[in-house]
Amino acid sequence: MVLSKTFSESDESIHSTFASRYVRNSLPRFTMPENSIPKEAAYQIINDELMLDGNPRLNLASFVTTWMEPECDKLMMAAINKNYVDMDEYPVTTELQNRCVNIIARLFNAPLEDSETAVGVGTVGSSEAIMLAGLAFKRKWQNKRKAEGKPFDKPNIVTGANVQVCWEKFARYFEVELKEVKLSEGYYVMDPVKAVEMVDENTICVAAILGSTLNGEFEDVKLLNDLLAEKNKETGWDTPIHVDAASGGFIAPFLYPELEWDFRLPLVKSINVSGHKYGLVYAGIGWVIWRNKEDLPEELIFHINYLGADQPTFTLNFSKGSSQVIAQYYQLIRLGFEGYRNVMENCHENAMVLKEGLEKTGRFNIVSKDEGVPLVAFSLKDNKRHDEFEVAELLRRFGWIVPAYTMPADAQHITVLRVVIREDFSRTLAERLVLDITKVLHELDSLPSKVLVPASEQNGRNGKKTEIETQREVTTYWRKFVSDRKANNKNKIC
Repeated sequence: MVLSKTFSESDESIHSTFASRYVRNSLPRFTMPENSIPKEAAYQIINDELMLDGNPRLNLASFVTTWMEPECDKLMMAAINKNYVDMDEYPVTTELQNRCVNIIARLFNAPLEDSETAVGVGTVGSSEAIMLAGLAFKRKWQNKRKAEGKPFDKPNIVTGANVQVCWEKFARYFEVELKEVKLSEGYYVMDPVKAVEMVDENTICVAAILGSTLNGEFEDVKLLNDLLAEKNKETGWDTPIHVDAASGGFIAPFLYPELEWDFRLPLVKSINVSGHKYGLVYAGIGWVIWRNKEDLPEELIFHINYLGADQPTFTLNFSKGSSQVIAQYYQLIRLGFEGYRNVMENCHENAMVLKEGLEKTGRFNIVSKDEGVPLVAFSLKDNKRHDEFEVAELLRRFGWIVPAYTMPADAQHITVLRVVIREDFSRTLAERLVLDITKVLHELDSLPSKVLVPASEQNGRNGKKTEIETQREVTTYWRKFVSDRKANNKNKIC
């Protein structure tokens, strides 16, 4: 006699995931579903949607690390359930953070004795690090003004117009006036001379960028220090410098050790760096280091006593994961100075391969510098018929994510493309990218222009526009075009 068993429709164990009703029926997007679903179905639904994301390795817009060694991945997964803020429970993790702070401080030539402990903290990224450094400058300036009986309600900070948006956030969130040095065509970083001219008695600090987001260029911190020192001497002020080394802090010590940008300069009081960029750690870790204890006002520090020792803490957030701190320590001891130097040299060499390949096409102007962050920023020599936004759009067909953007004031008529060279971007990929860019250019050459004909020409007038006016008109048109496309895509999703 043959025995048989009938399974109910709800017994998901005998069904293929894709044949189950959970995957065949859509889930509500913005409300919680009434009923539970099997873990396999939940995984598959999310995994299927994530397949539509871009490939992180081909995301050439980002400075953030997208590859780490499997051994480090294991360490991170083992610590993924550790809340860093629980210092009593995880004292070893806290010790690893302190080691990282001291290693990085010495890498930046902090004036420390052999047994002296550095002053610094791990953060979620350079944005938080900049907020903390800015707060320290503001509080120290306020304390001095109060002691002198002077007004302390109008602090300002001097930067270049090329700063990352986190500086604008700091200024707005913490009520500090942001005084920006405008850019100019061909000069896309802060001019130290103009910056020092803008300094007044209410300036809490001047922020210099070691590795501009726009073109990777290092600002001249040494010249800024010298000019500011002269002005301080003349005026009796003591305006300090903060170095935003988010991108360049893990590059300069290994590729340009003779370059003076760090604590070797007396007016540099704090430095931030992103561990998740060229510190070679996945997203979620930054560092801020102060020159000495006097540069971080004590009233901003909270003290936690654990294991019989004082643990100072200075952060904006409370809970955060421990994995990135552990990963940073892994990279520092795994690679050492030699390993970091090899990685940075390789990135620089691959950037030069890409640059030379683009130059051979004869179609691009190179906007980036050879000395700086290993990236290549470039613009079309002739963008009257087709521009950089079209090149970026067509490159997505090959999987490449290459950003096109306009420069800040007063160079907003300049549009550039930028490729960031990370550790996992090989020479083979660089050569492949040049081939794909060449294909895109050939395709664009065969297409009609998408640029609108100026109204003056449509009306039969002879009013001839200058090249800059034409570029600005093209840029305005394409910014509107991209904005409209994003709005249309958003409407489709909703």
